[in-house]
Amino acid sequence: MHREFELNSYYLKEEEPNRSCLLALRSIILGQDTNITETIKYGMPCFCYKKKMFCYLWTDKKTREPYMLMVEGKFLDHPQLEIGERSRMKIFRVNPNKDLPVKAIMSILTTALDLYRKGVIKIKD
Repeated sequence: MHREFELNSYYLKEEEPNRSCLLALRSIILGQDTNITETIKYGMPCFCYKKKMFCYLWTDKKTREPYMLMVEGKFLDHPQLEIGERSRMKIFRVNPNKDLPVKAIMSILTTALDLYRKGVIKIKD
């Protein structure tokens, strides 16, 4: 119950249009696979595949725009993913004032999940 409250609080404290954008991203992520669960890690929504972290939602401190943080980004090759100064993770920025680029989001999520499904990223059973 506490975790659910914490999760809902995260989304509700965000102002529009970020709140709707983040909730839409949450829905898309959770809809990808029945093995995906959501929790809070480091104060942000974290999505796990079979209990292994694969994606976070957050907002950029400078631009205040939402983004998806892909945990195993180094394995993902998509033109809209940014590595910045990270060695492992990549981010996908989303403009909350525009329609979500659903095709790009689905492509990134499918590719990321396939890393786990095919055993590239090991999952403890």
